[in-house]
Amino acid sequence: QVHLAESGGGLVQAGGSLRLSCAASGRTFSNYAMGWFRQAPGKEREFVARISRSASSLLYADTAKGRFTISRDNAKNTVYLQMNSLKPEDTAVYYCAADGGILPVTTPHRYEYWGQGTQVTVSS
Repeated sequence: QVHLAESGGGLVQAGGSLRLSCAASGRTFSNYAMGWFRQAPGKEREFVARISRSASSLLYADTAKGRFTISRDNAKNTVYLQMNSLKPEDTAVYYCAADGGILPVTTPHRYEYWGQGTQVTVSS
């Protein structure tokens, strides 16, 4: 079992930045690729970014490229999502998730463990 806890969400003006953190506990963190997803009201959960176990491979949704950066610190069992140039359409609940596989998957059902989410609201 892997327990995930997100933090760092909040209210920010358009153009601003936020850094989300996701702390993991339980099984060996470095055995899991990590992903960030988001879900806006009335919409399906969508992929944002993924980082491989060793951080050697990064994958971003088109909506995140150039603005968001995913990183991890295996010594601290934590994955981060740095979000810059935020837009109102980035408003959503952001979730981190753990995947024990090695393929660069982006679909939510391929991720085994999920956090409770953190709200990000971007005002215009």
